[in-house]
Amino acid sequence: MERHSEKVTGVISGWDRLRLQGTLRAFYMQEIMEMYLWRAQVLWKDFKGHVKEVSEHIRESANEVAAQAGRPVRYLNGGEVRKEALIEQIRQRDQIDQGLIAVLSAVEPCRTWQARGERQTQRLHLELHWSKCIHLYFYLIHPVFGLMHLRVQTWFPFLLHVCLNGREWLSRQLTEAGVGYTRADNCFTCLEDPLRAQTLLDAQLRTRWDQQLNPLVAQYHPTHYHLQQIMPVDYYWTVAESEHATDVMFKDRASLEAIYPALVHHSVMSFGAEQVLGFLGRKQPGKAEVKTDRRRREAGVRVKHWVNKNSLKLYDKGSVLRSEVTINEPDEFKVYRQSESDPKGPKSWRVLRRSVADLPRRAEVSRAANERHLEALATVHHDQTLAQTLAPICRPITRHRQRYRALRPFGEEDQTVLRTLNCAQFSLHGLRHRDLREALAQVWPANLTEKQISGRISRLLRLLRAHGLLAKIPRTQRYRITPKAHEVATAVLAAAQASTPQLTRLAA
Repeated sequence: MERHSEKVTGVISGWDRLRLQGTLRAFYMQEIMEMYLWRAQVLWKDFKGHVKEVSEHIRESANEVAAQAGRPVRYLNGGEVRKEALIEQIRQRDQIDQGLIAVLSAVEPCRTWQARGERQTQRLHLELHWSKCIHLYFYLIHPVFGLMHLRVQTWFPFLLHVCLNGREWLSRQLTEAGVGYTRADNCFTCLEDPLRAQTLLDAQLRTRWDQQLNPLVAQYHPTHYHLQQIMPVDYYWTVAESEHATDVMFKDRASLEAIYPALVHHSVMSFGAEQVLGFLGRKQPGKAEVKTDRRRREAGVRVKHWVNKNSLKLYDKGSVLRSEVTINEPDEFKVYRQSESDPKGPKSWRVLRRSVADLPRRAEVSRAANERHLEALATVHHDQTLAQTLAPICRPITRHRQRYRALRPFGEEDQTVLRTLNCAQFSLHGLRHRDLREALAQVWPANLTEKQISGRISRLLRLLRAHGLLAKIPRTQRYRITPKAHEVATAVLAAAQASTPQLTRLAA
């Protein structure tokens, strides 16, 4: 916003795609399944027939729901047909603006129970394994969430998925609030009041999910309540996958196109494992595996960084620059809460759960990652030449009557220092004496004494402060990395990795 204020019309940050999961947790335990069969008076040898009977009942209920709404039921044979495209075609054809659009069914993989015989004991036992069964997709226009769908597994243990889009949800909020907007696909290219839009996005975090999701179960999966009479278990709602996006809206496509290639190049060439981990709030790599992929799509170029099963993306959507965090493994993050076994006990930093109860913290983590990502990218595009950027640090400087040497940005030692300053984790937590010591361990001679190393680091810190690359954080032993340091480091590292022909073409 500071660097491109004349071209940027607003920034919003909130949920993009959410995939929520409803689980009958008790039905994943063998003892509970055996108890269910005993209460339902089903013999183990008749388990397969009972499963088929319940599955048929679920499918009949879906047909009844569709018939009452006057909507079609379609079976999809194979994966050639895109469900979203088919639903959009039906929606446009029948002019559906509320309620059920259609019910789709398809055979897909699932975890389910099966009664298997054991040769040694000559007895049947239940086993949870991977198989395939019919899954029902209820596509509808919800009064709160807008276009969404509910996916029902028709075999035990009846897993549910609810997929919705935060931007679709926001469009309904904006309409209700009387705020004008222009929307393209699942992003907003123009907002009459971006601050009001952000307030509405923040309000999504206060949703009582059980009050919104349980009525969907009652309406589209009524068989569940028949099963509840046998075994009183209810759905536990978790987040299987979340996408949180920060959108920077430019005045027009040309304004974004002018800077986007440089952003892509910097993201691919300059963001290593340490930077990506730092964006996601990770201090140590640990067992994390970081991958980067650049892919050209029909809409433009997308850069994606993976950390295990979580990812950070950068892509353009028309005149919108989007940074997006996808979380599939929340246990890599922390939340400040009580223990589940002691809900009235003291709070402490614990593993972020999949439960919808931790969705506000998941949003906080994702938004902070997007902001660190965009802040690092903001140093890339500026009007100064490389010579203008580096000239001040390549000259000796006098500060408080003390003369300090010029930096040597393409020398091994000083370039290592600049690379360290460019690491995202230090932008987040600040730089310490020992951080520089570790970074320069491979550059300095191995025979230096502890006193010599400590002296060198102290002099280096004073040098960096004199050139305006570091600023002391009061009452701490840490140093803040300045915006000037990011600009200088970005320019030096980009130039160091470019070949002579590349630099010649850029200068031409």
